[in-house]
Amino acid sequence: MAGKNSPWGSGSGGGDNGNENGDSQDGGQDGNDTPPSTPGPRNPWLPGGQSGNGKPRKGANIEDIFRNRGPEGPRRTGGGGPSGPNFRMPSRPGGKSWFPLIIIALVLVWAGATSFHQLNPREQGVITTFGKYTRTIGPGISLTAPWPIQHVDVTDVSSIRRENIPESGNEKLMLTGDQNLVNLSYLIRWNISDLKLYKFQLADPDETVREVGEAAMRASVAEQELDRVLSGAGRAEIEQRVRDRMQAVLNAYKAGITVQGIEIEKTDPPERVIDAFKGVSAAQQEAETEINRARAWAQQLLARAEGDAAAFDKVYAEYRLAPEVTRRRMYYETMERVLSQTDKTIIETDGVVPYLPLPELGRKRSQNQDTASQEQ
Repeated sequence: MAGKNSPWGSGSGGGDNGNENGDSQDGGQDGNDTPPSTPGPRNPWLPGGQSGNGKPRKGANIEDIFRNRGPEGPRRTGGGGPSGPNFRMPSRPGGKSWFPLIIIALVLVWAGATSFHQLNPREQGVITTFGKYTRTIGPGISLTAPWPIQHVDVTDVSSIRRENIPESGNEKLMLTGDQNLVNLSYLIRWNISDLKLYKFQLADPDETVREVGEAAMRASVAEQELDRVLSGAGRAEIEQRVRDRMQAVLNAYKAGITVQGIEIEKTDPPERVIDAFKGVSAAQQEAETEINRARAWAQQLLARAEGDAAAFDKVYAEYRLAPEVTRRRMYYETMERVLSQTDKTIIETDGVVPYLPLPELGRKRSQNQDTASQEQ
């Protein structure tokens, strides 16, 4: 190593103190040996900017090393430039920070966005202050305290809502007044009349409408016989009764709901007996057809009898005015009607053959005329 520079200082054996305490590699332990006059390479363990230039070196402290390399990032040292980024937010004129103004602007935007509410003509909103009901707002622009102080729950109150019972593909059997079962499906149409009651009076208003509707339908069907349930007139009566009963129960619950109408969509017998029911229905329809036919024939006979009675009354009125003339006229008319249907003529006069086959002679004469016309 003679004549060569060591990375820790001079390569001579004259007590080089290139270590961090200035100790020589030959065993000097006092740390006060003077460095060689020739400058050596930079000690990597010393603070930045230090080099072996013949001046006394200050020993590096391990705490300084970790302080310079700590979690807060590299810092400036005495002899070196910046060792890392040092970002700072721009300041306002006067040296104050923009951060408070940004926070205030965000708060104002948030307050404006949550304080102004515009509702459509069909909508209403319920305002709650820290979860407690305050008031109800209608269509248009309304102003409230910002969230989370006040909250607005907007609901469409004018549109008609529909509940189909039962759900698609299911069977709903109900007992009629004559102990028969009928598979019935229907539609409930309703809307919200009081939004405050609708929101806060019942736990589940929609489910309540379904349950009240089913109870009212079962009670109304149980009052009717099967034939009336299946007929159009019976359906209309049941629909009206169900609507009235539902409205009475919902008003008692203070549900804030108005029932607009009930529509029975299907009334069929249970699937297990539908074939037998079809046979019974066909027999009933045939019986009704025969009954209608008999009634029509009876009406025709009655009309004919009434006509004959009216004619007799007229004849009797004439008879009372002139009994002899009317009697003779009736005799002549009767004989004319009877004798016009026979082909024999009997004449009781002297010198005349008692029986003259005049109709036969007339037929022979007509046959001869037809034969002559054909030959020509």
